[in-house]
Amino acid sequence: MSALPTKLETLAIHGGTPVREKLLPYGRQSIDDADIEAVVEVLKSDWLTTGPKIAEFEEQFAARVGARHAVSFSSGTAALHGAAFAAGLGPGDEAITTPMTFCATANCILYQGATPVFADVSPDTLNLDPGEVSRKISARTRAIIAVDYAGHPAALDELGQLAKAHVQRALLIEDACHALGAEYRGKPVGSIAHMTVFSFHPVKHLTTGEGGMVATNDARLAETLRRFRNHGISSEARQRQESGQWFYEMVLLGFNYRLTDIACALGISQLGKLSANLARRREIAAHYTAAFRDLPAIVVPAVREDVNPAWHLYPVRLKLEMLAVGRREIFRALRAENIGVNVHYVPVHQHPYYRERFKSKEGYPVAEDAYERLISLPMFHAMTAQDVEDVIHAVGKVVNCFDRKYDRKNERREGLDFLETRQSR
Repeated sequence: MSALPTKLETLAIHGGTPVREKLLPYGRQSIDDADIEAVVEVLKSDWLTTGPKIAEFEEQFAARVGARHAVSFSSGTAALHGAAFAAGLGPGDEAITTPMTFCATANCILYQGATPVFADVSPDTLNLDPGEVSRKISARTRAIIAVDYAGHPAALDELGQLAKAHVQRALLIEDACHALGAEYRGKPVGSIAHMTVFSFHPVKHLTTGEGGMVATNDARLAETLRRFRNHGISSEARQRQESGQWFYEMVLLGFNYRLTDIACALGISQLGKLSANLARRREIAAHYTAAFRDLPAIVVPAVREDVNPAWHLYPVRLKLEMLAVGRREIFRALRAENIGVNVHYVPVHQHPYYRERFKSKEGYPVAEDAYERLISLPMFHAMTAQDVEDVIHAVGKVVNCFDRKYDRKNERREGLDFLETRQSR
């Protein structure tokens, strides 16, 4: 098991030697020769887009997540927009979602002219709190959009029951852009909600460059999604060519949100590696959790008994009351050690656009408190054992330096002395 440093070390930010020579990013893609060959094969074919690789990727993906249908999109954001459209969101409607997410989750509601209504999150998982959601449901609620934060599935059964019990039977949309391969109460994520949205950005579990998917068991929703991503046209170019027809009809107002055959070829190749990628991420998470339990100032991510997370992120929370500095200083110190930490997320309602547009004074204390403490550590399946050791070393080095209760007897005090000198100026 990885060991934390037992002695104080001079931080890189104070002139010491960084743990790593080069920056370790918080996430990155992993592409091998088989992926490259799959893409080259398509580049040499007759179809670069709207071709046979689309259906092939969608069918394999649907089987992997246990859904009857999967509809590909040009990005996770486009997939969210498609789900919001298929759910029937429009002016006068509301959709309840979490503030602890990337802005695209809430933006897709605005794209449809509807209003996002935020509900606070559970203190353990930082996923939507069903109790808070129940307080926000109104006659205008048409959808609940839950996020599987960091790859830990949301409370899907409870949220699904709230949606079903609503007088207008709201739809449950699961933003699983973090959670490909996760399991909830023995079921794969993608087989549970009315629509489940995935992302294939390079930092995700598999990548198509940019790309997304909506999984659903509802044939009508799937057909609406297919039309929406193709300008609202009722047929696709390959279908018309194969049938020798030219005529087509636009039946709804859609967008060009199609994923290319080039991207789908990459996705098919990457899908074959998903199980191994998930296993490696879970292994890294287990190493982190075991090591950081010895750091009182660190709160490791919670995992509920009925789920198997996918670990897109490994977000720790700082017990700031135990530290001599705030999150900003810890972040900067870790970056100076060449550990590419990040923060997920600035709560959506705190972004200037949302503040200025809605002018809401309502707070979400759990999400807001978590934001002040969160730091995402590097987490991607191509990380080596040494990469993991470096992260653990750097976190222990930085946190121990700024821990108010660290036993400094017979230890050097460069870090604390530097801090005290700076604060006295």
